[in-house]
Formats: sequence, C-alpha cells, structure tokens
Amino acid sequence: QVQLVESGGGLVQPGGSLRLSCAASGSIFRFNAMGWYRQAPGKEREGVSCISTRDDRTSYADSVKGRFTISKDNDKKTVYLQMDGLTPGDTAVYYCAVDRVSCGRNWLLLIKTDYWGQGTQVTVSS
Repeated sequence: QVQLVESGGGLVQPGGSLRLSCAASGSIFRFNAMGWYRQAPGKEREGVSCISTRDDRTSYADSVKGRFTISKDNDKKTVYLQMDGLTPGDTAVYYCAVDRVSCGRNWLLLIKTDYWGQGTQVTVSS
C-alpha cells in the first residue's frame, strides 16, 4: 500500500511562485514514475508533469513548460513541483500520483494511475 501526501498549495498573486511537495510512504520501487495532475473547476483532470523514479527523465504539459520544474529526492521518496510565473489559469487542485507507466507523454495522458494523493488547492488571484 502506498500513501501520497501533498503540501504547499495556497493563494498566490499572478506572477508569483509556489512549491508543491509530495511525500510517499510505502514501497514505490515498482513504480516507474511520479508526478502531478491538476483539475480546475468544471474541467477534466490533466497531466502536468512527471519524473522517472529510475533516472532523471521528466515530461511537462505544454501549458506549463518553461514555468514549472519537477524534481525529486529519492532518499525522502518526495517529489517537488516548483511553479513560477503562475497565472489564474493554473488555479486547480493539484494531485500527486504514481504509476508503473514510464514518464513521458503517455503518463500525462493517463485516465487513472496506480495511486493518487488527496490533492492540494492552488489559487492564483489578485
């Protein structure tokens, strides 16, 4: 059994930054990637970014490329999402996830993942 706990969400002004964290408990060695999805009110959940658990390969949605940076700490089994240049369009609940699918475009398109966190709210507003 794996548990994912997100933190770091909050209210920020347009142009601001936030750093999300996702700490995993339990064994994650069988999963090939961890990452983030988000869901805005009235919209479908979309993949934001993932990072391989085996190497440093990463993938980003086009909407966040160049503004968001994903990283990890293997010893702490924690994944981070540094979000810069935030816009109101980034407002959503952000969910951490792990899956056996390798990090890449297919991971970002997953409808379901092996495990999800409870989510953390990010609100970008002036």
